[in-house]
Amino acid sequence: MQMRTVAERAGVALGTLYRYFPSKMDLVVAVVNEEIDTLEASLDRRPPSSGTPAGRAVEALMRATRGLMREPELADALIRSLLLSDVKTDLGDRMAAMLARAADDAAPGEERHILLRSLSSVWVMEMIELLRGRTGNEQIQARLEIAAERLLDGD
Repeated sequence: MQMRTVAERAGVALGTLYRYFPSKMDLVVAVVNEEIDTLEASLDRRPPSSGTPAGRAVEALMRATRGLMREPELADALIRSLLLSDVKTDLGDRMAAMLARAADDAAPGEERHILLRSLSSVWVMEMIELLRGRTGNEQIQARLEIAAERLLDGD
């Protein structure tokens, strides 16, 4: 992803883009945060309906998967940038908080927060496999269900 290409597609001057986003990572973090905001709004409008916390968390992650895959090139750029960057972001904490809300666990303790972060990490790895063409939504959902059940419903 080149900043010049982003500026051209956005219809703004390169200098304008750099004024708002001093680096590529600033832009990536802003886009990721916007994607999470969109997902959270979707979950507020239509909460997951599964009968278990693990099921509700998986519903939220599958909704995120479908949302990101509407623009696979953007999803690929975001995930690659986040994985290869040494910039600290609060993505893991934001995902854990979103999963806690989806699972109806409004105030998770430290251990539960770690488990929710772990589940979001599993999802990121599954997204990489999906973007590489090595898996599909059904396989991702099945693996997330196993991980979520072991991490969240096993306590």
